[in-house]
Order: sequence, then structure tokens, then C-alpha cells
Amino acid sequence: MNLSRLLITLAIHGVRYRLLKWAGHGVNPEALSLEVTHHCVARCVMCNIWKIPKDVKDVVLSGWLHLLSEPILGHLKELDITGGEPFLRSDLAAFLTEIAAMKRAHLPEIRSVAVTTNGFLTERVLETVRQVFPVLETNGIQMVLALAMDGVGEVHDRIRNVKGGWASLHSTIEGLKEIRKQHPTLILGLKTTILPENIVHLQKIAEYAREHGLFTIISPCIITSNRYANLDLGERLRFSPGDIEAMAAFYQSPYFQWGYHREMMLRFLSEGTVKKPCSAGFNYFFVRSTGEIFPCPLIDFSMGNLSHMSLEEAIHTPAAKQFRRKVGRFDACSTCTEPGLERYALPFEGFHYLQSYFRMGREPFLQLHRHMGLDKYV
Repeated sequence: MNLSRLLITLAIHGVRYRLLKWAGHGVNPEALSLEVTHHCVARCVMCNIWKIPKDVKDVVLSGWLHLLSEPILGHLKELDITGGEPFLRSDLAAFLTEIAAMKRAHLPEIRSVAVTTNGFLTERVLETVRQVFPVLETNGIQMVLALAMDGVGEVHDRIRNVKGGWASLHSTIEGLKEIRKQHPTLILGLKTTILPENIVHLQKIAEYAREHGLFTIISPCIITSNRYANLDLGERLRFSPGDIEAMAAFYQSPYFQWGYHREMMLRFLSEGTVKKPCSAGFNYFFVRSTGEIFPCPLIDFSMGNLSHMSLEEAIHTPAAKQFRRKVGRFDACSTCTEPGLERYALPFEGFHYLQSYFRMGREPFLQLHRHMGLDKYV
């Protein structure tokens, strides 16, 4: 898409978004996050997902496939698979293979599948990627692996509470790099949660990423009753004034890659509130391992459960309509530093992204656009 057309499209999206929000109307989802399991091999200091009782059942494979066959997902462009640890599911390879097979009939616009993993199950990760990557690639679906890294070396083991975790993660990355030599379109990156324990290690993580050819997603821990169920950890995870200064210094440094997120985070660190667009409940939804459907992974507002309703039914309930009208005004919105949702919201909301062009100029804007992979959303 040429620049002039892109800017006109963003302006049109800006008008459409405001009309949709005023009316509370839903649209066909473009991005979907599936927490395919709550089981995990880590015991992270910032997350309580691993404390969910083991007898709480995950949605079975047929349930996930039934969801993805819904006609309302005909415009789905990006699928995010997360956990817990997704590679604990013995049927993950079968699931990814089925997604590729569904492209023609059910998911014609899907462009990428991203899997978040802690990378501890090295052999299973490598075996699965070797098996499914060629199938996804043949069907025009890009595979993205985001590996959790909260430090280089022993600090990572302390945060994840897994002895030898760093060594396993590093081994997994080295194995994935070998696969990438055969399949250059495999996208590999790091996802880092900033904590009081690892602020002084962020530069090392960024240097590691640069050395190994990995993208980075680096953002502060989030306290929420929903996704991470970690309200009880609020005091432990609180940043001191010195921590905030150190974060700001990192975001201002050349080690941080993501330009838009840098700008947003620096404003948040100086002012204490987040000001950014959001499309949660419009073009993005999050589904827990139990089948519970949420418009936002951070706000504890359930739209229903897959066990008794379809995604389309959930999207069009009166409660979902009211949620969309309030997007941006919930308490959690003022402190939301979740970077992933920015990618879905910027093109959809339109005006904020359009303003970035006039503020940044042509080349930095186009560089940001390419870096965030936003062509698929416009």
C-alpha cells in the first residue's frame, strides 16, 4: 500500500472507529489470543497462572477448532497462542497443522500464528516447529515464536523459579536459529517482563537479542485480576523511583527497538497514566483455557463461555456493547502497558496512528509501520 492510500485509510478508520464506539457495535475479529492451557513448567514471581488447580480442564482440541471454524473469523489475520506453556499440550502440533488446513475454507485472511513459550521444553519445541513450520509456510501463514526471557543467566532462573531454566531457553534459541537457517521466514523474538529484579539487566537482554537476530518485546509487569491473577503481588512488584528512572533511561537508549512503545512508555513513566488507543472488544478478543471469552485480557469482564455460546453470540451481547462504549475509560486502561494490543489498535482506531505520521515524519513512520507489521491491518 502506498503512503497516500495508507493515510487516507487511517482517516477513514478513525471516523469508523468513533461511530462504532458511540454505538457499541462489534466487528469481525482481526486478532485473537487463545490461552490453550493454564498448565506451566515455570513458577514465575510475577504471575499466578501456574496456581490454577490442575483439575481445571483446558478446552479440548475439537473445541478450539470449532471456535476457529466460526464464520465471524473469516477476517482473522493474526492468531496468538499462549498459556501457561503451550508446548505442554501434546496436541499442539496437530492444532497448528489443522489451522493451516483451515485457511482455505474458514480462515482465508490469516497471515500469522504467534506462539509464546518459556522455551524450557527444548526438544518438544524444536520437534513441533520442524513438523508444523513447512505446513504453515506452504499455506501462506507466517510462524512467530516469542520466547520469554527475563534476564541473561542466573537472574532468569530466579525470576522463573526453574533451576537450569536459562540453559534450556538458550539451547532452544540455538536450535530454533538452526531451523531458521533452513526456513528464513521463521520469526524469532524475545518477550521480557520488566521487574524490580531485572531492570539493571535490560541492556544485556537487548544485546543478546541483537547478537542472535531476535526481535524484542520489553514492557513492565502488569497487575491484573484477570490474565495473571496477581493482585496479591502488587507490593512485591512495585517499582521504586529509582526503578522508574532506570526504565526511562533504557527506553531512551538505542537498545530499545520499538519506537511507538518507547514514546508511550516514556510518557507513562513521566506522567503516571497511559494515553493510547485501544480496540479491545472490537477487532481483538482473548479466550482463556477454560473457554471464557474476554474482550480484554486485563479486565475481568467475561462475555460468556464457549461451552454454551459461540464467539459471534458473545460479541453481540448487550453487555459486550456496553463494554465497547467504555473502552479507554476503565481503571485498568490508565495503566495498561501491554505492548501487543497496540499493534491491533493503532490501524483500527486510525486517528492516533495518523497523527504519528505528522509528528514523526515520513521515513520514521514507514519504518515503524514495517517493524510492527501493520500492513495486514490496513
